[in-house]
Amino acid sequence: MAFKLVYTATSPLFLNFLRRQIGFLREEGFRICIVCSPGEQLQKFVEQEQVPGYGVEMPRRITPIKDLVALSQLCSILRRVRPHLVHANTPKGGLLGMVASYLCRVPVRIYHVHGLPFMSASGGKRRLLRWTEKISCRLAHSVLCVSHSVREVMVRERLCPPEKVRVLASGSVQGVDADERFNPDRFPDTLRHQLRANLGIPDKAVVVGYAGRIVRDKGMEELAQAWQMLQAEYPRLYLLLVGDFEPQDPVSDSARKTLTSAPRAIITGWVEDTAPYYATMDILTLPSYREGFPNAPLEAAAMGIPVIATNIPGCTDAVVDGITGTLVPPHDASALAHAIERYIRQPLLRSQHGRAGRERVLTQFRQEVIWHALLDHYRSLLEQRGLSSDDLLHGAPQ
Repeated sequence: MAFKLVYTATSPLFLNFLRRQIGFLREEGFRICIVCSPGEQLQKFVEQEQVPGYGVEMPRRITPIKDLVALSQLCSILRRVRPHLVHANTPKGGLLGMVASYLCRVPVRIYHVHGLPFMSASGGKRRLLRWTEKISCRLAHSVLCVSHSVREVMVRERLCPPEKVRVLASGSVQGVDADERFNPDRFPDTLRHQLRANLGIPDKAVVVGYAGRIVRDKGMEELAQAWQMLQAEYPRLYLLLVGDFEPQDPVSDSARKTLTSAPRAIITGWVEDTAPYYATMDILTLPSYREGFPNAPLEAAAMGIPVIATNIPGCTDAVVDGITGTLVPPHDASALAHAIERYIRQPLLRSQHGRAGRERVLTQFRQEVIWHALLDHYRSLLEQRGLSSDDLLHGAPQ
């Protein structure tokens, strides 16, 4: 017998975090199924990973009618698959996954908290988002947090009892592949120069980068303002944004104009492999308003790049201030500009923080550490629910 595991998530972008993890769990005897919003990325993922996948439209925003339809579809899938364990990720995918698996009496239910949207909301929306988090936690047998700082917020806000919520190893979604994918040794100077040339960036430029969704919550207003403060004084400074503008939580028209019209600002759009773009950067910025445990700072650190992020939960786990990067207050364009300027003027400091960041990733955030901690957690929960995991110890065939 092999245990059946269903992952749920709102967006197929989340699937990028599961690629190698799925292979590891399959070798340990799990049969895995994916449920997330439909699209080309989901189809490509299930074909590459050879796992069943179901597309269920789950918008990030609150949409009562669509959410009820999604819940019905999800219940239908769970009744058909009959999993032993549901591991639900992201706020909307987590809520729908927990409600559906509760209704379908799934033996083990895990809610994985990747961030807390209510932290940047106010009024009725904040109360509603808090309420949905509490429901997801209440229906779960176990709650995982991607960072220790987010766990502290959850306990402090009384969203979940402290004994029910935990962090695997040092945190993060699933660590970083710092040996193969995000390894600066893959990109010698000749290749780095070629990558820059492909983007129209001179060899001697200082490149400030960003990787992620280009939305207001990620601090794009402040990044645009900081860019305006610095671009005239530093003609060798380039801005590289690896990501797409999104209609939900859009940036202001003025910020969008600044980012799209500046001659030394480059926007790549969505890319599947960010590693070559990190190789062109000298500094990574993440001036976000809220995070769970952002992956981009760890990926950049693995590539030996210092990171400037905001002093908020999640970012404080990803960046060690003054050692692997710099933390600045959120909503503070001047502080962000000052931190960028400091790294422009001090290349030795960039190199020192970059080396320290890679060393930290190698010692604390290897993917295998997270995978084994997750596997142990699965086994423990299955046994607590009366399901023996003896056959998993020997990698039962599917």
